[in-house]
Amino acid sequence: MPIHDWTRVPDGTFHDLHTSWIPMIKHTLNHSILPEGYYAMAEQVAGGVIPDVLTLQAVDDVDDAPIADEEGGTAVAVEPPKVSITARLEQSLYARKANHLVIRHHSSDRVVAILEVISAGNKANRRDFGDLLKKTLDAIQSGIHVLLIDLHAPTSRDPEGLHGAIWAELGDDSYVAPKGKPLTLVSYVGHPDFTCYVEPTAVGQPLKAMPLFLTFDRYVTVPLEDSYMRAFAEIPDRARAPLERQS
Repeated sequence: MPIHDWTRVPDGTFHDLHTSWIPMIKHTLNHSILPEGYYAMAEQVAGGVIPDVLTLQAVDDVDDAPIADEEGGTAVAVEPPKVSITARLEQSLYARKANHLVIRHHSSDRVVAILEVISAGNKANRRDFGDLLKKTLDAIQSGIHVLLIDLHAPTSRDPEGLHGAIWAELGDDSYVAPKGKPLTLVSYVGHPDFTCYVEPTAVGQPLKAMPLFLTFDRYVTVPLEDSYMRAFAEIPDRARAPLERQS
């Protein structure tokens, strides 16, 4: 199913999709995607960050127990994620950004990644957009990997799309969204290896699967289109009708 034009309907209609889509993604992650030892939970608080879906790894009671790079997921070196754009920040660019203090809660379950479905409200004004940038940057700079799904058109606050704004905050303002592809799917590898995997897209395009990183060099592939289709079908017919009309 192609991506719909969500400017045709009130924000509440996308919110209705959102409330169905997140549990479906969580179910897919927990039952067929995440390797043993990992699990996803919705709307959990992680160091001040409140994402739509958290991916966690259950570990022993030792807080600094290492995450096994060789277990679970796909190695980037063996099979790089299938996206249109990959970029990495040089340390000289992002060093000046890593000047904050991170406080973590004592827990035996370590947060390793978050997944966020962006709502129109996240970009509606300067304050809400600033909050979105801050929580995303805090996660990346804390070593938490992030997958963002943004099916809303750029605004004056993100003229090159959400990735352009985030990447500029990390120190590189050179990103330009490809012509005709204003929507963004993007996966970030957290500090110390700031790498992005970007899939620019547009209304009418299929919703491609995206990588969700578990370690700096291993990831799982999250299929998005099937759950999007099922969540879309849950929207009441009357509210869904404007999205199904021919352009």
